[in-house]
Amino acid sequence: MPVMNPFQIAQRQLDQCAKILNLDTGVQGMLRVPLREVHVSLPVRMDDGSLSIYQGFRVQYNDAKGPTTGGIRFHPDLNIDTIRALAAWMTWKCALLDLPLGGSMGGVVCNPKEMSMGELERLSRTYIDEVAHIIGPEKDIPAPDVYTNPQIMAWMMDECSKLMRKPQFECIAGKPIALGGSAGRGDATARGGIYTVREAALESDIDLRVATVAVQGFGNAGYHAARLIHALFGSRIVAISDSRGGIHRREGLNPEEVGQFKARNGSVVGFPDTEPITNEALLELDVDILFPAALENVISERNAQSVRAKIVAELANGPTTPEADEVIYKNGIHLIPDFLCNAGSVTVSYFEIVQNFYMYYWEEEDVYDRLDKKMTTAYHSVLNTSRRYNINMRQAAYVLAVERVVDAMRLRGWI
Repeated sequence: MPVMNPFQIAQRQLDQCAKILNLDTGVQGMLRVPLREVHVSLPVRMDDGSLSIYQGFRVQYNDAKGPTTGGIRFHPDLNIDTIRALAAWMTWKCALLDLPLGGSMGGVVCNPKEMSMGELERLSRTYIDEVAHIIGPEKDIPAPDVYTNPQIMAWMMDECSKLMRKPQFECIAGKPIALGGSAGRGDATARGGIYTVREAALESDIDLRVATVAVQGFGNAGYHAARLIHALFGSRIVAISDSRGGIHRREGLNPEEVGQFKARNGSVVGFPDTEPITNEALLELDVDILFPAALENVISERNAQSVRAKIVAELANGPTTPEADEVIYKNGIHLIPDFLCNAGSVTVSYFEIVQNFYMYYWEEEDVYDRLDKKMTTAYHSVLNTSRRYNINMRQAAYVLAVERVVDAMRLRGWI
């Protein structure tokens, strides 16, 4: 099966939106490509004394609505088109949640699992040294992503502060709470998604107290989604998978117990009293709610017809291809698109930046309440747009987000 280029998919999704909005071809052309991107070489002294050269990127897609923000990903399979796609989706995500921010994304081609803490720190600081001229609280605020975490963000913030000769807590999001991080940031992606699922369940007449759930991908987002929907509503988690395989138990699984098992053993595979299930088969289970929370393009034209969930809540970025979108919509499945469903993380990153600027920090419940309001408002705006235009939820999310970005571009005199 050919590898699908995520940026080409992001562009095709935008093109569909442009047709619906009847956008000028010049405006559409501006929105199809990043505003700017930087490629850097990162020399890092390894623990054995050797020198390794890593490739890094930072893409700022569109800053019409404000400074850009987006994650930094450390991954061995990273490439520039993945970064471009994620920066584009972050642009639409910020606009959809009505945040005064544009979208960006960055990363380094590396395998952090094979690096020591010292090597990771040197790599993190070198990356900041090389992109410092284009980042900062009034330009672009990096945040964590795959294989980056609060500790890495702390090193990056400290490096920014050294370069600026003053504390710059607001230059990086996703920091530890002791260094200006926000309460509620750890499970923000999943919690925001759960708020949209709650609203979608009401629209779909699904009682979450007895709903069945499958989770494909058991990293931070997948684990917290399973934990929260089980703890808050009593939903029954019947299947969970990670990169090595999956487990299935019709009677239900305790997500916290599965999480503890994975922490000890490196995978959910082998959890007691469960049946093995592949990632592919998990996507086709007859459940009320399916969380694709791992990789891109897992629901494609090849398997979309076999998806039987009533609600598909995309916690991963880009898990569904454009061809699959059409099938899902025709089959009456309620899909919550990725840049709505997983927008909790960037929303709480925005809250973190706000708190950094005025040096007053909110209680966790305040963060959750504000996040709930943002996610719920965005969900219903997308749902109403979907009904008004008679289009699927992803197209509706694009229409709302792109309209807001285009309005900002027009008001600024760009177009």
